[in-house]
Amino acid sequence: MARQKGHVKYVGTLGEVRHFKIKGNEGYFAGLKGGPTAEQVKTAPGFIRTRENMSEFAACAMAGKSVRVGLSSLMKQMSDSQFTGRLTAIMKKINIEDGSEARGQRAVLVSQQPQYLKGLDFNRNISFNGVFSAPFTLTVNVDRNESTLNVPSFNPLNYLNIPLGATHFRIINALSVVSDFVYNSATGAYEPADSVLNEISNIGYSDYTPIDLVAPLIDVVASLPGAPTLSSSVAVLGSIGIEFYQQVGTKYYLFNAGNAMKIQEIF
Repeated sequence: MARQKGHVKYVGTLGEVRHFKIKGNEGYFAGLKGGPTAEQVKTAPGFIRTRENMSEFAACAMAGKSVRVGLSSLMKQMSDSQFTGRLTAIMKKINIEDGSEARGQRAVLVSQQPQYLKGLDFNRNISFNGVFSAPFTLTVNVDRNESTLNVPSFNPLNYLNIPLGATHFRIINALSVVSDFVYNSATGAYEPADSVLNEISNIGYSDYTPIDLVAPLIDVVASLPGAPTLSSSVAVLGSIGIEFYQQVGTKYYLFNAGNAMKIQEIF
């Protein structure tokens, strides 16, 4: 693939050359036109592996989207521009683990392969562990529909990587559900194994806490709405995060940078 280095910046096709941008990469790229037609990809025997990969990729993308939808209110300030792609790649690793179905129909069994998501930072450039190093515990009840994040009293100046200008912080405990995704041979498409529970969530916040005073004991509870009974075909993501604010008068303004979140546990 060629990369354009001159001053003329454009996208589209010029003659036999396509010019385009790639999300998350600087500069402009170029490549030759051509390739198989859409009909060939859909029907030709030589593209059977391509069709299988496309089918499973769609399932992985849907599973990743369910994670993002469940935590949609936090995505803007917590995730980097390539989080969607990274999440889809993780779902593909989970997808490959399914040895019970044929290629092109392998399930995305998040509930059975939680190790791939555990510890995932939503922003690869800002590690939660690099921002927050105070001791804490995250526990869940036996029904998996309520979690408690407990942080003993600590000095923020010793345990937080505080962005310049911040005056306060809040601790986040986010509980969200993502279903396994399975192939439906009747429809020829993937769908959540439990569409009712998929993407439900609850996000708990601590009080606004000053960064220049010893923080008191913090308990943040997150409870799934309606206290649902969870099936074995869903995974419950226990994510923890921290947001920084600047107090001006009686209002608190969220910082655009310095915030961090990760998937701590999968229940």
